[in-house]
Amino acid sequence: MTKEKISIITPCYNEEGNVAACVAEVARVMADELADLDYEHIFCDNASTDGTLDALRQLAAADPHVKVIVNSRNVGPFRSMANGLRSVTGDLVVPMIPADLQDPPSAIPGMVALMTPAVEVVYGIRANRRESILMRAARNSYYLALRSSGGVTPPAHAGEFMLARRDVIDAISEVGGSYPYIRGLVAQTNPRFETYSYEWARRDIGKSKNSIPDLIDQALNGIVTTARTPIRWALFLGLVFAVVGVVIGIANLVIFLVNGSTAAPGIPTLIVATFLFGGVNLFFLGLIGEYILSIHSSVRPEPPMFERERINFE
Repeated sequence: MTKEKISIITPCYNEEGNVAACVAEVARVMADELADLDYEHIFCDNASTDGTLDALRQLAAADPHVKVIVNSRNVGPFRSMANGLRSVTGDLVVPMIPADLQDPPSAIPGMVALMTPAVEVVYGIRANRRESILMRAARNSYYLALRSSGGVTPPAHAGEFMLARRDVIDAISEVGGSYPYIRGLVAQTNPRFETYSYEWARRDIGKSKNSIPDLIDQALNGIVTTARTPIRWALFLGLVFAVVGVVIGIANLVIFLVNGSTAAPGIPTLIVATFLFGGVNLFFLGLIGEYILSIHSSVRPEPPMFERERINFE
């Protein structure tokens, strides 16, 4: 009888110091706690410029469970992950285990235990984050904004570290898109799900390749691809401010006609109002621009990411 198989994706860029430990930890968990399951560990290398690819070649030569997709350029973790998901052969899929092991492979057995026939997805929930208070507050605010935006969203503090059935992964892979928001796409399939809480660890080796601008870009992509509410709030508030502006204009006209003054009083108030309305307009134009950019990316996508090489694939 053929064993059930788990496919695990690890996107990486310049992770020379981490890939060996990542392979070893996944192998340990699978051998010690999930020995009754087969697995494949697919690394999607985003054109690393250090020794990551050489390390992956050696790891793949020593372990047939390790497979490698070598990308022609750095397309970021989400695009790379989505490309890797199209190549999985497992019955169950973990869309992402980071090379730095901040999302721990040791949580996978707990997720597998929750994967009953009635469950399609087990979300990993980062219940405790070993990071700065400022970053924790920013993430909490983002999850609150995302869940308040009216779209179909995953549970709070869920990421791409989850366990999903193959049919769910196949469904989101068919959607495509130039910048897929994996956890949002999974949530939009409306799966029957469970949650598994774990501690999100600190990174021990090297620095994260996700800079603050990258995190902001990913956050905005999550909002504009899963919710229509923000743009409708922009329309509503824009209408409110326009009405307020008309009322203020009419009031000033009445004051001028009644008093006969050549100059309306309250110049500082007008300056403040001008900056206020100007700032609001710029904010909403930026919001609308994000939606237009998302549309533009779908209509005229970026040049494709080519695979330069595949290792250990049949």
